[in-house]
Amino acid sequence: MKSDGQDVAPHTVEGCLNALKESFIFYSASRYDIKGKEYLKTGEKYYLADVGLRYMLLGNKSQDYGHILENIVYLELLRRGYQVYVGKVGTKEVDFIALKGTNVEYYQVSLSVLDENTLKRELEPLEKISDHNPKYLLSLDALPVSSHNGIKQINALEWLLGVVL
Repeated sequence: MKSDGQDVAPHTVEGCLNALKESFIFYSASRYDIKGKEYLKTGEKYYLADVGLRYMLLGNKSQDYGHILENIVYLELLRRGYQVYVGKVGTKEVDFIALKGTNVEYYQVSLSVLDENTLKRELEPLEKISDHNPKYLLSLDALPVSSHNGIKQINALEWLLGVVL
């Protein structure tokens, strides 16, 4: 809204976001500090209930498939019965912490990690987590399941279909 030259108060934005969450158009994922083991009060991330709404609002010109894939993985984790949070490890972000009962899983999502720098960037936050819970890197790369120091790299489509894990 600011880019359109509109001055909007923070409580107005918060009210709009709450209305969108209550109407199940948006879902929110709170942030959780993995090392400090505490929920953070700021920095929620929002995900659309239907990625088709993104096309309606932005058209086909602004296609960011990486964010769309992240949105789809978030919705699938919810569908599978997980409580989902966005993780923080120091200054790095873990896309998802998925909790079900006493089980904890960590997920990074990337469109592709064939580039060595991208792979390194996506693995770094997971490598900083010192517990022994499962850690996954999901991408659309057509590669067999592999492991990077215990972090399973899985094709996101196979994960969505429940073929691997």
